[in-house]
Amino acid sequence: MEHERVTIVLGIPIPSPDPVFLGAVCVHVLFGLAAVIAGAVAMLSKKGRGRHSNLGAVYFWLLFAIFVSMSTLSFLRWAENYHLFILGVLSFASACFGRAVVQWRWRQWPRLHLTGMGASYILMLTAFYVDC
Repeated sequence: MEHERVTIVLGIPIPSPDPVFLGAVCVHVLFGLAAVIAGAVAMLSKKGRGRHSNLGAVYFWLLFAIFVSMSTLSFLRWAENYHLFILGVLSFASACFGRAVVQWRWRQWPRLHLTGMGASYILMLTAFYVDC
């Protein structure tokens, strides 16, 4: 029976009754919400050292945590989630690129940083919307 394999949490169907899986999804969602907030505040803050760079670092490490939890969840349900894995890899790779260009001060690093970090944020939100 299909309905026995789904758990409803706040009106959202979660495709498993397993408490470990549900706990992993909960942690993943909390990291995701925190990353959305940290990323938005970093984007809207004055650029440079201080709030922007501190919250940018928080965003990056939250995105790393999302990447780890997303990878685990994707591998547990590969056939249903491989597309989310691809979006997660692209999002984290974009953030790594955006962070590297600042650290190495590549030519035109501000533009490249904006592109990498902006793409990571857009891809993260896209994965959320695709999954809903």
